[in-house]
Amino acid sequence: MLTMDWKPDKAVDIPIYLQIVAYMKGKIASGDWPVHSKLPTQRALALAFEVNRSTVVTALEELKAEGLIESTVGSGTRVSNNTWSLLKPTPPPDWLGYVKASSHPSNTPTIQDINRYEPDPRYIRLGTGELSPQLLPMAQMEEILASMRGEMAQLGYAEPKGLLPLRQEISKYLRTRGIEASPASILVVSGALQALQLLSQGILQQGSTILVEQPSYLYSLPLFQSSGMRLVGVQMDQEGIRRDALAKQKHNHHAALLYTIPTYHNPTGILMTQRRREEVLAACIRERLPILEDDVYGELWFDEPGPLPLKSMDSNGQVLYLGSLSKTLSPGLRIGWIVGPEPVIERLADVKMQTDYGASSLSAWVAVKWLSSGKYAAHMTAIRQALRGRRDHVLELLNRWFSELADWQVPTGGFYIWLRLRRPGSMRALFNKALAAGILLNPGYVYDQSDSHHLRLSYAYADEDQLERALLILARLLQE
Repeated sequence: MLTMDWKPDKAVDIPIYLQIVAYMKGKIASGDWPVHSKLPTQRALALAFEVNRSTVVTALEELKAEGLIESTVGSGTRVSNNTWSLLKPTPPPDWLGYVKASSHPSNTPTIQDINRYEPDPRYIRLGTGELSPQLLPMAQMEEILASMRGEMAQLGYAEPKGLLPLRQEISKYLRTRGIEASPASILVVSGALQALQLLSQGILQQGSTILVEQPSYLYSLPLFQSSGMRLVGVQMDQEGIRRDALAKQKHNHHAALLYTIPTYHNPTGILMTQRRREEVLAACIRERLPILEDDVYGELWFDEPGPLPLKSMDSNGQVLYLGSLSKTLSPGLRIGWIVGPEPVIERLADVKMQTDYGASSLSAWVAVKWLSSGKYAAHMTAIRQALRGRRDHVLELLNRWFSELADWQVPTGGFYIWLRLRRPGSMRALFNKALAAGILLNPGYVYDQSDSHHLRLSYAYADEDQLERALLILARLLQE
């Protein structure tokens, strides 16, 4: 999808439609918009340019008259010509052909829309899975940076597994999660997502089947598809993964790995019980099925800590464990880790060196300071309290406006409420209506293609006034 990075100047005498024509001509002439590129819809263009749809229509007609774009029923409007390029002795590269031939699949249209509109402050992000800017510890981060004068031993490339002082601090921190892991069994990564990529490239074979909870965050990511992996869902109940469903899918699909978020699951918010954790781990040991445990929400409990991670019960290297500071401290810090048997970590470190030559040393030193100074533990106390207040506020709003429209469970931690709409309908239509009203949703079909009932609500990002305004608008849209 083409990006609109400009808006017409309504203060000048040049008609707005002519400004739009000139802008789009420039994009076509420069090669930024190659021939055959598909333009956004008229509605999307009107939103991007902050003009009436009729103004967009007039501009497009002008471009059609000049032979630069053409419209086809069912296919939309595309760039059809590049007058400037035709005058050159050699045609420009067929960039769209390169793009289409790429082995890495594109995000789904809805995910692309979410990624496109999230940076736009005009939209209230009702499903975003990150901390609000109000909750990020900016002042403390500045203090830590100021206090580090003379303490950073080096800023060159770190060793393959990551900065040793950071891995030592992560090792100490993991003991608070019931996990004994030496620095040698820890790989520093730039978030849990990179760890997933490294596993798909360095450990799993092409064509492998990965079992995941259904619904699952992984369904919103195409990264495994490019490696030929196949995702197979395992049904859940309110205690987590169903043991019978796990055994059935393991045998039916000869799975190579189970990926699970047992603590404050994304997107449902479910907390796997201690009993179910023991059952799942025992079943995987019996079936020799490795587990990839994603624990990025594990410390975001509200009233009391949840059960310890699966990794805390692992005595034979069955579980690979993912952690991160992105959901608790700062997504921009880009610090996470994967814990596992040393041969696995050595292999993943080798693959990582082939892709980015190591994590950021500057971010690593900042993370060392947070973990070693005690500031991280104090910060987590404040974050839990803030998130609990936000959750309670959203629950009060849901009880006020959604009692006859939807059902939900009360999360005991994490970011999310998995809202089940009582009347199924076109979730894409609801997404578009909400977008037109300035609300950005995360519909359930992003996490399960067959889902026409759910929305992932996040109380972590939007502020209280935005949450109230957005949920009132959403309730009215559902009543229409």
